[in-house]
This record gives sequence, C-alpha cells and structure tokens, in this order.
Amino acid sequence: MFDNMDWYVQLGMNVLIAAAIMVGAFWISGVAKRQINKMGLKYEELDDTLFLFLASLAKYAILAIAIVFVLSRFGIQTTSLVALLGAAGLAIGLALQGTLSNLAAGVMLLGFRPFKIGDLVDVGGHFGTVKAISLFTTEIATNDNIQITIPNGDIWASSIKNYSHYDRRRCDIVIGVSYDTDLKKAEAALCKVIKADTRALSDPAPFVKVTNLGDSSVDFTLRVWVLGDDFWDLKFSLLREIKEEFDRQEIDIPFPTSVHIAANKS
Repeated sequence: MFDNMDWYVQLGMNVLIAAAIMVGAFWISGVAKRQINKMGLKYEELDDTLFLFLASLAKYAILAIAIVFVLSRFGIQTTSLVALLGAAGLAIGLALQGTLSNLAAGVMLLGFRPFKIGDLVDVGGHFGTVKAISLFTTEIATNDNIQITIPNGDIWASSIKNYSHYDRRRCDIVIGVSYDTDLKKAEAALCKVIKADTRALSDPAPFVKVTNLGDSSVDFTLRVWVLGDDFWDLKFSLLREIKEEFDRQEIDIPFPTSVHIAANKS
C-alpha cells in the first residue's frame, strides 16, 4: 500500500513539476516573443515580417525544449525521441530544400532589405514595381500591370537592380546628326532644350558631347541628372523637344543608309 502511495506521490510531484515547467516555458516564450517584436520597432529599417518570424521561431523552440524536459520527468527516453525528430527533420528538410532555400533567402531579403515595397527593381530576370515581400516569395507588378510572383531563392541568387534606391538618376540619350551639320549649332540646340526643362538638375551639370562618328551620323551623348520620380517623364519629354528644336533649326537627323552594288553578269 505504501509503495502505491509513494508512486502516487511521485506521480503528483512529476505532474506539478511538469506543469511548472510548461507554465514557465509559456511565460519565457511570451517574454522572448515580445522582446524580439520590440526589436522590430527599434530598428525601423528592418522589416516587421522578419521579427514576427523570429519571434514565433523562438517561442516554439522554447516550448519544444520544455516538452523534452517534461517527458524526461516521466521517465520517457528523450534521447531516442530527439534522434527520431532529428532524422524526421532531416528527411523533411531534404524533401523541402527548395522551399527552405526560399525561406532562408526571404529572411536575408527582409533583414538586409536591398529593396522595399514601392521600389522599381530588376530582380530574378523581371522588371517592375515591388508590391509585396514575404518569407517565401516576392510579388512585383510589371509596367503593363501584370503580376509576377518570384521565389526569393531566385532573387537572392542573382544580381538585384534597384532603380529607386537613390533619389537621383542619370538620364542618357544618344542623338545622331548628319555629317554636314554645324556641330556647335547642334550642341547649342541640345543645351537649350535641356536648360528649358526645369526637371533637369544643374548639379551635376548636364553633359553634351560628341562621342561617336557612326556610319551615317555624328552621335551626341546627353547625360542629364534628374530626380528618380521624374526620370521617365524627362526622358520622353527630351526626345520630343529635341526633335522639335532640330526641326525649327533645320538640323537633320539622318537615316541609316546602305549601298548595294549589283554584280556584273557579263
């Protein structure tokens, strides 16, 4: 009878200790989760999604460790259980290695933030505006408003071009004039067009120089600095204004020409 009583006492003690371990684990995991989330508020340059993921990961890791301790209190051999869980985790990891690589890449993207929502980017071979960034995929919208969902692993494994990162961009335009054109007159016309557009920045100063002697034209290169939001409007506007100014000043933009020599059959 006393042996049974000792068994019940021991069982009760184990239950109380197990309950205390789980209560403590829930409390510690909650504190850890809140602290990690607070770090997300402290470092505003980092994405909140990353800290939500890390907070959840820390919480469940603490609970898993607590469960192992609870099982050991009841005499269950946790060594075999941990080995089994490790083997199962390895098998799952191998089966989901593509998904896990996307997850790892998502953590890196959210941590280092090479781009953010609203940026104009060229990533994974696609060009468009970033609409959403998750742990597994990134969504962009092309200029013709087509949704493209790219696995984060493809993005992290390739170069990333962010056209919105800096507030200024350089607009490059190449314009050809005929060989009989007065080059000083053409250069003055190009400078006039640039100066008339208020979106063109004066610092750094615009660059207008002859840069190539082509087969049928003398090529001017224009390099104009502009605020990123005005880039495309300025480029399209300059092309139109240059054509109109050349027409007013009778400056020719030549067509490519080719000479065909017929073979003499006699």
